[in-house]
Amino acid sequence: MFEIRRVAKNFDGYDTLTDFSLTVPTGSFTVLIGPSGCGKSTLFRLLMGVLPRDGGSLVLDGIEVPDLRGRGAYMAQKDLLLPWRTLLENALLPVMVQRIPSEKDRQEAAELFDFLGLSGFGNHYPRQVSGGMAQRCALARTILFRAPLALLDEPLSAVDAITRHSLRSLLLSLQSRFGKTILMVTHDVDDALLLADRIVLLSPAPMRVTEVIELPVGKPRDESLHDLRHVKGHILSVLERGDGVPA
Repeated sequence: MFEIRRVAKNFDGYDTLTDFSLTVPTGSFTVLIGPSGCGKSTLFRLLMGVLPRDGGSLVLDGIEVPDLRGRGAYMAQKDLLLPWRTLLENALLPVMVQRIPSEKDRQEAAELFDFLGLSGFGNHYPRQVSGGMAQRCALARTILFRAPLALLDEPLSAVDAITRHSLRSLLLSLQSRFGKTILMVTHDVDDALLLADRIVLLSPAPMRVTEVIELPVGKPRDESLHDLRHVKGHILSVLERGDGVPA
């Protein structure tokens, strides 16, 4: 279990987060939805130690930790692949920062590339492949990090509809096949409803949790979302009001 306890961040006298708390159960797929600028990406940077917190604590499996560096994998909106490295080298970066990749590491990466539809592209450079393929490579890198917790910041925001459908399936596999606990940010309600076990609705800054919705329907889900239409309507009504407060 991962716990965020009363985390705070102030920028030049403006509170982005004040006493923000959230519990992320082990093995869950938790999705954060809130208005633009409420502090979602800032929260991820605080969790990964890119920004210092002004208060609060982080607890992972009952132990307080300074941040999630070395304990969590982070996948940003953009793939952030290194253009001078091949796709395979980019995927193996989590291994390469610790040691020289072994033949076993390369074999594992090759099998993962096959699973992600990247077989035969390991020696290509990022400029030589589509945006969807680059995102799948970034997903492979997230998996190869071997961290139990993955933070995904709008991982589907920059891809076309066909690639989006494919990546949704791969993200579900990230949770089930590889046993990851996932915390994801999105602005797309359909993505949240198709992927999440829990949807966390957020207020405008200073960001706080206003509601946690436990989704009752198993996965994979019918993309018509017919069984969840009332949940979708509720989420949209909250977001459209802009106050983050359930009616």
